[in-house]
Amino acid sequence: MKIKNIYLIGIKGVGMTMLAQFLSAHGHRVAGSDIADSFMTDKVLRQAKIKVSSPFSENNLPAKPDLIIHSSAYNPNNNPELAYIRKNKKRFAGIPVLTYAVALGQVFNEYDGIAVCGSHGKTTTSAWLGYVLMKAGLEPNVLVGSRVPQFKGSSLKGQSNLFVAEVDEYQNKLQYFQPQGVVLNNIDYDHPDFFKTEAAYTKVFADFIKKIPTKGFLVINGRDQETQKIKKHCRGRILSYDLAPEAKTFVEAEEAIDAVSLAHGFKPRDNKRAVVDYLAYDLRLKDGYQMFKVAYREISLVRQARSELVSGLGEFKIKLWGEHSVLNSLGVIAAATALKVPLLKIKSGLAGFTGTERRAQVLGSYHGALIIDDYAHHPTEIQATLSGLRAHYAGKNLITVFHPHTFTRTKALFKDFAISFSDCDELIVLDIYGSAREQSGGVSSRELVAAIIKHNQAHKIKQPVKFLATMPEVIKYLRPRLLSQDVLLLMGAGDIFRIGEELLKK
Repeated sequence: MKIKNIYLIGIKGVGMTMLAQFLSAHGHRVAGSDIADSFMTDKVLRQAKIKVSSPFSENNLPAKPDLIIHSSAYNPNNNPELAYIRKNKKRFAGIPVLTYAVALGQVFNEYDGIAVCGSHGKTTTSAWLGYVLMKAGLEPNVLVGSRVPQFKGSSLKGQSNLFVAEVDEYQNKLQYFQPQGVVLNNIDYDHPDFFKTEAAYTKVFADFIKKIPTKGFLVINGRDQETQKIKKHCRGRILSYDLAPEAKTFVEAEEAIDAVSLAHGFKPRDNKRAVVDYLAYDLRLKDGYQMFKVAYREISLVRQARSELVSGLGEFKIKLWGEHSVLNSLGVIAAATALKVPLLKIKSGLAGFTGTERRAQVLGSYHGALIIDDYAHHPTEIQATLSGLRAHYAGKNLITVFHPHTFTRTKALFKDFAISFSDCDELIVLDIYGSAREQSGGVSSRELVAAIIKHNQAHKIKQPVKFLATMPEVIKYLRPRLLSQDVLLLMGAGDIFRIGEELLKK
């Protein structure tokens, strides 16, 4: 049966939206349903002219769907549409009902798929790689878990068999994908509601890279210890990257490139020297760009004799700020090189990329104060974002409003959250944002605020920390206080961007 009509339940989720847009662009009739609340994805769905029915109701279901896809957040016990489908098996006989991950995996596996994964940075990296490949003329298909202004949505329709997709480890969605290449940014324990131990979390990535064919490739962060532990499972080519901001000349980079331990003190657990293939060095700011140079270690085998040559790839520049963005760009450089993109086109694409929504996105200004929205919701992401912001807006007063995301994550990573906000001048913490799977559990934002204050006192950090339960309270507090020297950072994986929307209303 040729699939024409596709219906998505929970279509406003970021993954569901990117899949809906992609399927619509490829000629399918796509519609879906969700709750009535507004989401950041609404704009993408409107632009793609995809009909969304709200709220969930059995009356939304089309008369003759060819395929039904639903978010893993919903099941027949909590969604009336899925309940109706289960009760009316005869009507829906022969119609596949797939979870989002299974459906995306089936699409991905029809192409030469390049999977971008990891705990942090996969949205930016997948969009960035897709943009570089697009500008280089490779006509890739691309799926990204956020709206990309330069794509006018969260996906790209290409004419090639190349497919770049952001893929998620949560609930072991990786099991449904058969990649030809993988960009694995990092492994940093997350999603404790599903992965009960750090070992269980790392294992899904280990199992995933076992699937890479011998002709495929794996791009990894050379300083990431968990990634270093599992790279042995890859049968294909392994390319690693790192940065050495202390190296200012090519000679210094050449000395550092064979040992990741020289960059930020990383020491492999087996005590063997770790190697890196792409090393960024001589980092500096110029004309609104981050500038850096890259040294490349090329290995060749001639008559079973191994030889190594370190060469310079020249200077690169990117518009995105922070050392984490330099690391993400190195992953893009390595993957694009593996896909045989000419170096000059890689440099041009890197420099032209402007980022994705909800990743250090400037929303506007209020009374002269700059308002920035960021998706960071894990301690490592928070520290990287604040560090980059502090460097980029040196001398500004940085006010952070943090919306903790899920009770299980807040509880499992509580100690790390408590020490992650030192780089901002003032901190406001909202009540925890739950999810469709959890509405309460074992920890509160008041407790987190108390722990942050205790940490600040112990380390003599002078930083006002305030608990305000709701967004209206935060807006009321901020309106008379924001001044031109302020940068307001709205941080979290929920709907904290609404504070910015409200402040910017004319």
